[in-house]
Amino acid sequence: MITDSFDNNSPAIINPVKKENAIKVDACIITFSYEIEKNVAENYASGEIASLWCATGRTPVYLIERGGKRFAFYKTYVGAPITVGLIEDTIADLDCTKYILFGGAGCLNKEITHGRVMVPTDAYRDEGTSYHYAPAADYVRVKNSDTVAEFMKENGIPYVLGKTWTTDSFYRETRNNFEKHKADGCISVEMECAGVQAMCDFRGLELYTFFTGGDLLDAPEWDERKKDSLDGGQHDVGHFDIALALAEYITK
Repeated sequence: MITDSFDNNSPAIINPVKKENAIKVDACIITFSYEIEKNVAENYASGEIASLWCATGRTPVYLIERGGKRFAFYKTYVGAPITVGLIEDTIADLDCTKYILFGGAGCLNKEITHGRVMVPTDAYRDEGTSYHYAPAADYVRVKNSDTVAEFMKENGIPYVLGKTWTTDSFYRETRNNFEKHKADGCISVEMECAGVQAMCDFRGLELYTFFTGGDLLDAPEWDERKKDSLDGGQHDVGHFDIALALAEYITK
C-alpha cells in the first residue's frame, strides 16, 4: 500500500550530496510559470548560478541580488514528484534552507478566495510523493503559514488562510471529491504542496508557500479562466514581486 511507503529504518539508495562549492544564497524562489521565468530572467536576474538536470532537459537557476541579499530562482514543473525531485537536486548545488514556492491553484470556494492570495495551512495528501517522506496521515501541516499570513497582512495584500487539496490527477477531480474536500475546509486544489512540505520537513528545510487563483471549480461548470491568465492569473508577474518581498521578509 502507498500508505506504507515511509521507511525511516533503512538508508535511501540515492541521496543528494552537497557539493564543496555549493553556492550560498539566502533563499530560493520557485515558480511554475514560463511567463514569470522569462520576466525574471530579463529584468531581475544577474546571471545563472546552477543547472538542474533531468530527462526533460536543463533547468537554469538564476541569481537575484537585492538589498544585500542573494536569492536563487528557477521554474519547476507541475506535479509533486518532479517539484520535490528538483528541490532535492538543489540541496547539492545550493547552500540554502529557505524555499518560497508560489503558483496558481484551483479555487474551491469562490466566496472567500475571490481577489485574495490563498495561504495554505494544511495539505490533504491525495498524491504519492509525501508518503515516502512522512508517516501516513490525511494531512500534512504547512508549518510557516502563519509567517506568510503575517507578511501578507503587514504589506496590505488581501489573503485567506485555509486547507488545500493536493492531488496527482487533474482529470480525476470529481464532483463528489470536490464537495468532500470543500466541506472539510479546503479552499484550493493543486498538485505539489503536500509532497513539498513533507520533503522539507524530512530534510530540515523551511517552506513558505502561497497560491494565486487559477481555474475555478466552485461553479456549475469548470471555469478555466484563460482569458485572465496574464491579468491577475497564475502568469501575473506581480506575483513574483510578492514572492521576492516575502524572501526579503523571511531573511531579515
